[in-house]
Amino acid sequence: MATQQTRSLARFMMAPSVILLFVWMIVPLVFTLWFSFQQYNPLNPIRDGFVGFSNYALFYSNPAFLSSILNTLTIVVSVLVITVVGGILLAMLLDQPIWGQGIVRILVISPFFVMPPVAALVWKNMIMHPQYGVFADIARFFGAEPIDWFGQHPLTAIILIVAWQWLPFATLILLTSLQSLDGEQKEAAEMDGAGFLSRFWYLTLPHMSRAITVVILIQTIFLLSVYAEILVTTNGGPGYASTNLPFLVYQKALLEFKIGQASAGGVIAVILANIVAFFAMRAVGKNLDK
Repeated sequence: MATQQTRSLARFMMAPSVILLFVWMIVPLVFTLWFSFQQYNPLNPIRDGFVGFSNYALFYSNPAFLSSILNTLTIVVSVLVITVVGGILLAMLLDQPIWGQGIVRILVISPFFVMPPVAALVWKNMIMHPQYGVFADIARFFGAEPIDWFGQHPLTAIILIVAWQWLPFATLILLTSLQSLDGEQKEAAEMDGAGFLSRFWYLTLPHMSRAITVVILIQTIFLLSVYAEILVTTNGGPGYASTNLPFLVYQKALLEFKIGQASAGGVIAVILANIVAFFAMRAVGKNLDK
């Protein structure tokens, strides 16, 4: 059992890392907040001074603002549904004794280690290309017209790419949880005559609930900042159909050089992320306390 002395020593040893991490986070946030109240253009680095909440008003009045918020939440929710459901199914499949189990698990997990821009390029040019992609070949094989994914269904294409990247992470976490399930409980349920669906609903799923909430929490934080996949594939278009909040901030900062509005958008993005994380943390905390 830890004594007061060991706890004090632990705090002392952790303090430098905590302080460094705090400074690493707070300095960019302070500068972002500062520039959100300034009129500043890097091409003409002469500040016009304090402009109050004008940048926030301009960013809010942007035609792409509301659609970017909706697209951001759509990406988060859709990818979570795909990865959690798909992760549960893949985890149950990989938990079965099959030949080459180790190799199969490595292959399933491998997409998580592909960099987002590379993954987006592969999907854009080799899988979803309307003429030369795999999906186009499959459609022509069945006599259907190929779909221009990035022209007709850009947000769906982004969701599929991001879900493909995050599905291995969810599968790994859920598989670890599934393997910790006591085999005696499974045998007892089978002896009591419980069918597959009953065992899954009343035994397996409750056991995996903590892992599911952790997956949702971690993925939500990262999915709120999806950017590279949009830049490489659709560039936010057509129009604002696939523009999310981080990409809108990028457009304001590096394409229009409106640093003040981009900073205001960054502050809004941080607030949105904290709101989502707050409710996610409450859900995870309630689940972990059970």
